[in-house]
Amino acid sequence: MPKNAGLGGNIDQIDLDFVEREATPRLLMKLSIQLHLAGLSLSNTVSVLEIFGVQRARSTVYNWVHKADLQPKDGQSPDHVAVDETVIQLNGERYWLYAAVDPQTNKLLHTKLRPTTTKVLAHAFLTELSEKHDVDDAVFLVDGSRSLQAVCQRHGFDFRYEKHGNRNAVERVFREIKRRTVCFSNCFSNAEAETADDWIRSFSFAWNQLI
Repeated sequence: MPKNAGLGGNIDQIDLDFVEREATPRLLMKLSIQLHLAGLSLSNTVSVLEIFGVQRARSTVYNWVHKADLQPKDGQSPDHVAVDETVIQLNGERYWLYAAVDPQTNKLLHTKLRPTTTKVLAHAFLTELSEKHDVDDAVFLVDGSRSLQAVCQRHGFDFRYEKHGNRNAVERVFREIKRRTVCFSNCFSNAEAETADDWIRSFSFAWNQLI
């Protein structure tokens, strides 16, 4: 996360409607979710709970994070959108992570994890992005990905090739995601692709809260 990131994000935005009967105070559940997504390992997050006299297994916190179904807010209207794709290792296999970032705010707009990269999948990603946000008048900043350039043209989006500059926003996000998946293997260890995709959406929520 950026060096100035703290826990200033509004944890009230974490929805715990999935909870039916839980002995843990809701505030501590929200704090645990936010701490883990902000960069704390599951083990260290459990240790924080113990400070408050609450003992929970790592798997319990893990389940809280995934059941909360967190994701970036819809309805944004960015002037520019930096889009890119990168490889994520999952159980020794390569997956492609598509991401769209507002370079003005550094906030993640949309992510999707796919088993490969094709024009069809890139088209589906931009279709989902345009359904969630008002990007018709945005300028798309695209690196060397021919599939993303081709589908931007197919969608009728205004786009330009840009390797650095405003595109650094999406590169920072990718570096942080890769750092988290290396440092905290319990995020992706033995996880299915659907679970990893869900974790990345939750990470996106936390990233947007803390930048």
